Amino acid sequence: MTPVRPENEGAYGDPYGEPYGGDPYGADPYRVPDGTGQYDPYRAVVDGLHDPLTDPLPGQQQYEQPYDRPQQYAQPQQPQQPSYEQPQQYQQPRYEQPQQYEQPQQASYEQPLQYAPPQWYEPPYEPYQAPPEPDRRTMGLRQPRAEELAQRQQQRQRHRQAPVPPSHAEAPHVERPSGPTRLERLRAERAKKPGPGIIASRFIGEVFITFGVLMLLFVAYQLWWTNIRAGQQAGGAASDLQEQWDDGSGKGKAAKKGPDPAHKAGAFEPGEGFAIIHIPKIGIKAPIAEGVSKSDVLDKGMVGHYGEKPLKTAMPWDKKGNFSLAAHRNTHGEPFRYINKLEAGDVVVVETQSTYYTYKVTRQLPSTSPSNTSVIDPVPAQSGFRKPGRYVTLTTCTPEFTSKYRLIVWGKMMDERPRDKGKPDALVD
Repeated sequence: MTPVRPENEGAYGDPYGEPYGGDPYGADPYRVPDGTGQYDPYRAVVDGLHDPLTDPLPGQQQYEQPYDRPQQYAQPQQPQQPSYEQPQQYQQPRYEQPQQYEQPQQASYEQPLQYAPPQWYEPPYEPYQAPPEPDRRTMGLRQPRAEELAQRQQQRQRHRQAPVPPSHAEAPHVERPSGPTRLERLRAERAKKPGPGIIASRFIGEVFITFGVLMLLFVAYQLWWTNIRAGQQAGGAASDLQEQWDDGSGKGKAAKKGPDPAHKAGAFEPGEGFAIIHIPKIGIKAPIAEGVSKSDVLDKGMVGHYGEKPLKTAMPWDKKGNFSLAAHRNTHGEPFRYINKLEAGDVVVVETQSTYYTYKVTRQLPSTSPSNTSVIDPVPAQSGFRKPGRYVTLTTCTPEFTSKYRLIVWGKMMDERPRDKGKPDALVD
């Protein structure tokens, strides 16, 4: 350990000695440098402090180096007699007053701190509104309602009108354009895309709509167009017969056998017209053709004659027999639509190339089975006739717009008049 600080050393290691001309051996190392010779305890204490740079480690023994400081041989001094006149005053060591440690001020907890909301924003008062009913529709069908869109728009307007906080006052504010946000637009576009359920429902709906339109068109065709088309065909056939009879240029097998063809059934080809029926009460005038084929006769608005086996019936010029006819009651000209209004005594006239045959209605059968072919027998069982004669039978479907049953009207011939004598009274009136 060094006895003193190097910066305080004088000549020959004397910390307080004079550098030149001083006594390097007999000087007191702890005397005051002013030359008074007084003892300085403060410096003695400082010199006795350990130096961490030169002190030995624990367990090591320090040996004084012989060259640290030369041995000093003090010369013998004469003893001095103490003087008691003025005792030497003890000087207090010069210690500086240490700084006083200031106690930290403790916070007072008498009144707890109260939270004060920021003054820059005050939320507006909104009355309580009951939550809307949940949307229980399928997610593929769910779309934002007008109320939800309006509520979102109001929320965005309130957000824009709210004051800006002080911390954000200096930041530049970019006004967002009005309208839905990007996320809302994406959701709206996603909601517009149809799902599998919507596609299936649309397809089924389109099929039903198409089917309904086709049904309406079919009904319009049956109830309206077929009547127009059949009326034109029937009117044309009747006009052709009138012209042939007036010119005397009849066609078919009957024309080759004279002007008055009193022949048996089968004298005309199927579908060939040979007579005209008049029913004044219901305003019917329609041509009569051979056969009851739907496509060749009935659907063309004409009245068909049962002239083919096994339902072969007599002709009006036969001396005995049942002249049986059939026609549509609805659609395709509907010649027999109102024969249910015929009563006993009403007149039915059959006009041929040479003769007018007048019949009077005797009885009506409102409904019977289509398989009941006895109604067209030479003497029908339910007609009230008891013996063979010259009869007429009108048959059609019933009820209207169906073909479940048959409506039957019977009549008996009352007059036979050549055409050259004029029309019968029923047609004149």
